[in-house]
Amino acid sequence: MKLDILVLPVHPDDAELGCSGTIVKEIALGKKVGIVDLTRGELGTRGSAEIRDQEAAASAEILGLAVRDNLGLPDGFFENNKSHQLKVIEAIRRFKPEIVITNAYHDRHPDHGRASDLVEDSAFLSGLRKIETWRNGEKQVEWRPKLVLHFIQDNYIKPDILVDVTEYWDKKLESIHAFSSQFYNPEWEGEPQTYISSPEFIQVIEARAREYGKSIGVKFAEGFISRKILGVNDLFDLK
Repeated sequence: MKLDILVLPVHPDDAELGCSGTIVKEIALGKKVGIVDLTRGELGTRGSAEIRDQEAAASAEILGLAVRDNLGLPDGFFENNKSHQLKVIEAIRRFKPEIVITNAYHDRHPDHGRASDLVEDSAFLSGLRKIETWRNGEKQVEWRPKLVLHFIQDNYIKPDILVDVTEYWDKKLESIHAFSSQFYNPEWEGEPQTYISSPEFIQVIEARAREYGKSIGVKFAEGFISRKILGVNDLFDLK
């Protein structure tokens, strides 16, 4: 299956927090979008890998994804090395996306920056024909996405582009709340409380989106950064 956009976040729920409004918007515009989580988030304080698998599947239905998969890399202990790069390369060559979206360059959680480097490097290496990967007994063809974007997470980073997601904000929140083990949910009040399980955390997500939205004259926006300079064909495409 060929995708227009492949999101490669390190943890289940990273994509929901960082770019789910953009995902739903692009799907509404007719694009095929999928998520391949790098890990199952098994080191999370609340819930379990099995619970997060179920939550990821529920969120996939909400978002309308063409596919959601998981590479099963070790949460907290994956590395930007040949073994793990090959797994990411296999996923990129499997779905042949035009655009890849992944984690922020650096963030409060050290996995985020490490995943950013892993995916960025793998996206380049995926275009080298002499790197051989196989799927279902067949050799994969090299593929390099045209663009790698990084969504902005907990740490503030000045965005290179902003996407108006006002129309899709409620759907974004619904996808986030699909991860009921991770975010504020009265049913989990007996469980350990974490930085992201407080009611205030979702308020911060909304405040950031409002701040970005104000910058382009809309209610809510999501921000992205790019290691390459971005261009447009028409100045009137810019807001």
